[in-house]
Amino acid sequence: MITVALPKGSLLKDSIAIFKSVGLDFSAFLDPASRQLQITDPTGTAQALLVRAQDVSVYVEYGQAQLGIVGEDVLREKMPKVARLLDLGFGKCRMSIAVSNQSPYQSVLDLPPHSRIASKSVRIAREYFQSIDLPVEIIPLYGSVELGPITGMSEAIVDLVSTGRTLLENGLVEIEVLFESTARLIAHPLSYRVNSDRLNDLVDKLKFTAKY
Repeated sequence: MITVALPKGSLLKDSIAIFKSVGLDFSAFLDPASRQLQITDPTGTAQALLVRAQDVSVYVEYGQAQLGIVGEDVLREKMPKVARLLDLGFGKCRMSIAVSNQSPYQSVLDLPPHSRIASKSVRIAREYFQSIDLPVEIIPLYGSVELGPITGMSEAIVDLVSTGRTLLENGLVEIEVLFESTARLIAHPLSYRVNSDRLNDLVDKLKFTAKY
C-alpha cells in the first residue's frame, strides 16, 4: 500500500484535491472535528499521514511515506535526500528579505556588514548572504519573525511572503525576493526507482493532472 505524507496548514486542501483528482480520497483530514493523523483511502489502495509541513520530507526520506507534498522553501532549507518529481503549481509564495518601512536600507546592498538577520530559514538566509559576500549574523526565530525589526533585535528578516499583508500590518517592506516557492511532489528514491506498489503509475496520473 502506498503511503502519502500530507502537510498540515495552507497546502493541505489543495494537496487533498490533487490526490482526489486521481481517485484517492483523503478528505477526512478536512473534518475540523477529526483528530486522525493516519487514514486509508476508501479504495484501500493508499493511506495518508497528516504531518507538519516541515516534517513531510523527513517521513519520505526515511521511507515511512513513499510520496509527499512540500513547499520548495522547505526543500531548500532541509536539503533532504528525496526524489523531486513535480512542481504542482499551488501554494505560491516567495522567500523575501524585509526591513522596517522606517529603515534607511532600501536594498540588500545597503545593509551594513554584520547586520543581524532574523529568520526561520537559517540555511537559506546564510547561503544567500554568503553568495553576495555580505557577512551577517543569522538569528534563528521560529515564531513571529516580523518582531525582529519591530523590537530592534534585527535589521532585516528572511521569511516567506504570500500576500504581503502581514508585513504591511507590521510596518515592514520587502527589499529583495530570493526565490518563488510552490508545492512540490517528492518521493522516496528507492521506492520510486523500483516502482513499489505501482508508485510510478500514480505519479504519472498526478503529472497529467498537474499539467492539465
